[in-house]
Amino acid sequence: MIKLIVGNKGSGKTKTLISMVNDAVKSSKGNVVCVEKGNTLTFDVNHQVRLIDIDDYSIFGFDAFYGFFCGLFAGNYDITEVFVDATFKVGGKDVVAFAGMIDKLSPLLEKNGATMTFTVSCDKSELPERVHQYII
Repeated sequence: MIKLIVGNKGSGKTKTLISMVNDAVKSSKGNVVCVEKGNTLTFDVNHQVRLIDIDDYSIFGFDAFYGFFCGLFAGNYDITEVFVDATFKVGGKDVVAFAGMIDKLSPLLEKNGATMTFTVSCDKSELPERVHQYII
């Protein structure tokens, strides 16, 4: 399952994500992962969350981002939730490429029984229609 937290800069997306991450730790029967750009969430998320600074892996672009997620699931079958903050800072603000990554991630997540939640800094109207179903 995919969830998108969409809004312009300063709309509270990261605060919502932090709350969702901490709630997931309490209820998940598996591992919870949070991917961020930089180390801004270190003191905000529960210590049981696997916090990954994407800058440590030199990932840029949505094809590389997708490959990173494939490796994440290949290395750990117990992941139930993945949260991604600042999606466009990692992949670039290419909404078509982002939608393509979402299309590829959907079957991967279904196969692994996991959920991914992304913060997306833009207006809903800027996103392709096919990803509107994932907006929460």
